[in-house]
Amino acid sequence: MAARDGSVRAAGVEVLGVVGAGQMGSGIAQVAAGHGCTVVLADATAALAEKGKAGIAAQLARLVEKGKMAGADRDALLARIRPTGELVDLAAAQIVVEAASENVALKRKLFEDLDAVAPADAVLASNTSSISITLLGAATKRPEKVIGMHWMNPPPLMQLIEIVRGLATDEDTFALVQGLAARFGKKTVTSKDMPGFIVNRILLPMLNEACYALMEGLGTPEDIDQGVKLGLNHPMGPLALADLIGLDTCLAIAEVLHRELGDSKYRPCPLLRQYVAAGWLGRKSGRGFYSYAPAAAAASAGAAPAAAAAVPASGAK
Repeated sequence: MAARDGSVRAAGVEVLGVVGAGQMGSGIAQVAAGHGCTVVLADATAALAEKGKAGIAAQLARLVEKGKMAGADRDALLARIRPTGELVDLAAAQIVVEAASENVALKRKLFEDLDAVAPADAVLASNTSSISITLLGAATKRPEKVIGMHWMNPPPLMQLIEIVRGLATDEDTFALVQGLAARFGKKTVTSKDMPGFIVNRILLPMLNEACYALMEGLGTPEDIDQGVKLGLNHPMGPLALADLIGLDTCLAIAEVLHRELGDSKYRPCPLLRQYVAAGWLGRKSGRGFYSYAPAAAAASAGAAPAAAAAVPASGAK
C-alpha cells in the first residue's frame, strides 16, 4: 500500500527544487523537467544557476541536432526550469533535492536554511554520496522528512537512484521518493545510513586502489584502465571513472569512509590528495589522470561515461 500511495503522491509533485546547479544538480533538473515537473534550480548566485540552465540547453541542443529530441520538446523542457540565486524561491517546492559539494558543514547549513524556507510538509532530499542522512536531518525540525536520493553520474543517462533512509526518515517520505524515482524512469536500491551507502562503499576502495597502483608504478593509466575494462568487463576503467566523478569528490568520499569507519583500508591515496591539491580534478578541470580537450570537459555533464576524448596527462605516471 505504501508503494502505491507513494506513486500517487509522486504523480502529484508539480514543483521540485534543486539546490546546486553544477554537473549533478543540472542533470537532476533536466530529468525532473523532462518528466513534467516545474524545477526551481537554485545556486549561490543567479549567474551560477543560469550557467547550469545554459549547460542543460547545450546538452539538449545536441540531442535535437542528432534527431533524438524535437525542438518543441526541448523548448518546453527548458521553459519548466527556473534558475535562481535565492533559496526563498523554493517556497512552493514539494520536494527539494540538495546537490551541493560533498562537504558536511556546507550541507548541514543548507539543510538548516532549507528547513526555514521550504513548506512544512516538503521533503528535503540529499544527493550526497557518503554523508550521513541522519546528521543532515538533525539540522532540521523535520528529520522524518529528510532522505538520501543519490543519483548516479550523469543523471539523464544512468538508471540508478540509491535511496538512503536516515534514522528518523518515515515511511511516507521513503514511499514518495521511491515513487518519484519510478516516475522519472529510474530503478532504485535502498541503503542503510552508513558511510558510502552501497555504491560508494564498494566503488571508492576500487578507485582508491587504482590510484595506489598508479602511484606505485604498477602500470600506466591506460594499462590499469584497460586491465579493469577487459579483465573485469567494466564499461570504463577506474581512473577514467574517477576523472568523470571528479577527484575532489572521490577524495571527499574516501575521507568520510576512512574517518567514519576507522579502517586503514579506506585511507585516501597520497597521489589522489596531490592531484586535488594541484587542481587536477578530472574532466571538469580539463586534467586529472588524463587530459581533456576543453570541449570534452565541458560536455562531460551530459555525456555517456567514456574516456574516448582523454589522453594521458603528462604527470600521470
